[in-house]
Amino acid sequence: MKRGIYWSLGLILFILWSFTSKVGNELSNIQEPSIEDIVKSYKKAITEWPKPNIDHGVKWQEFAAIKVDTAYFTEQDKPNVILGKMLFFDPKLSKSNQISCSTCHDPEMGWQDRRRVALGNDHLLGNRNTISLYNIAERTSFFWDGRAKTLEEQASGPLGAHHEMAMDVKTLPAKIQNIKGYKPLFKNAYGTEKVTYDKIVKAIADFQKTIKSQPSRFDKFLEGKYSSLTDEEIYGMHIFRTKARCMNCHSGKYLTNESFHNIGLAYYKRKYEDLGLYNITKKAEDAGKFKTPQLRDLTLTQPWMHNGLFDSLEGVVNMYNSGMHQLDPNAEKKLADPLHPSTDPLLQKLNLNKEEVKALVSFLESLSGTKYKMRRPEFPVE
Repeated sequence: MKRGIYWSLGLILFILWSFTSKVGNELSNIQEPSIEDIVKSYKKAITEWPKPNIDHGVKWQEFAAIKVDTAYFTEQDKPNVILGKMLFFDPKLSKSNQISCSTCHDPEMGWQDRRRVALGNDHLLGNRNTISLYNIAERTSFFWDGRAKTLEEQASGPLGAHHEMAMDVKTLPAKIQNIKGYKPLFKNAYGTEKVTYDKIVKAIADFQKTIKSQPSRFDKFLEGKYSSLTDEEIYGMHIFRTKARCMNCHSGKYLTNESFHNIGLAYYKRKYEDLGLYNITKKAEDAGKFKTPQLRDLTLTQPWMHNGLFDSLEGVVNMYNSGMHQLDPNAEKKLADPLHPSTDPLLQKLNLNKEEVKALVSFLESLSGTKYKMRRPEFPVE
């Protein structure tokens, strides 16, 4: 009886061993897809592309092409936009009559200033990098810490900030009212020559809504013109979607999730400390979180990050490649100091090799398409 049982068990183990060996051999013979195969897998309808590497519970959207803004010049001729454009470029909106909205958002510089941080009234430096105005009408909150919820609120912020335009906003309407050349502009835009602060910021916001990216080679690729991207750029897009995990935060038409994350650059209790969203919400879990920027026209809007410390895309990619969890507090330290920022768990060590880093950078460079640079208007001077 026992001999029969042992014989049966032995037979079962032999069968399992044979099956395991066969499966093991078959798995070892499976080869990773070549770069050529990967590139080919993207030269088809986007619905047939390889799925991106998205963590459970993360909301994301598939890539989508932007279109040529055929209404651009029509929009520029609208009275409210004409007024807003004048006000945007006019330094008389500042205390010193020397600083305008365009000082930090220069159309020649990707609608930002190419500085690490903004330079304002009395040459005072701000704490953060100037965010480009490209596609600003698509944002759901504004500034790196999300403190403004409307475009009008965003337009209003710098006017009265002491280190930006430093204007007494209570006296601004009267100041503009005294400039004769503005009277017909307000009349055309609002039906009355009367200047109010709300009308000023609304007109500026209306103008800003017209600042949009134009299609890049990436968009042409999405629309089926597969020769628009090189094989290296397509491979980089694959890395962006998969191994580099970028789409957990940068997805959809504008490559942003409109959310806030701590990517490990809060510099807690060190030079450059900035706790971001926490300064607005006062919630410890928000310490070190900043708005996920859109990636459109990326090469036109450097330097990057909320503190402007990066001016090399390769440097940015290598930073993310490290995982950025080197300064996370342990449980004991977190208990003693609940405000100590912890890097978002979405960030992980990526183990990208040099070829993958180079390809990813190439893809990021393909996201820039805008060529048109707006001329400064001749705003009223008296």
